[in-house]
Amino acid sequence: MSVHDELTSVQRSLDELSRSVSRLEQQLGRGGLEMRRVRADADRLRESVALLRDAAPGPSQPRRPELVTISDTPYDISLWTDSDDEGLGARDRHAP
Repeated sequence: MSVHDELTSVQRSLDELSRSVSRLEQQLGRGGLEMRRVRADADRLRESVALLRDAAPGPSQPRRPELVTISDTPYDISLWTDSDDEGLGARDRHAP
């Protein structure tokens, strides 16, 4: 299942949650602390999914990795004075 399909499924579930919370508010009233917290949490979930939907790539556009720029300037040669030449061994030793 694609990200778009998953987000659509989550949105449908949140719509059902919102309807259920509305029915509870009609039965229990809106004034209680617990009911206000449930409504606020449901609304916050809805906002979070909307942010995810905005950040997710669309079904036709794949997510591209972020590019990292590598400078063309040479490295400081003093960084490599204590290292071996890779694959060649140390300067003062012989191969077996």
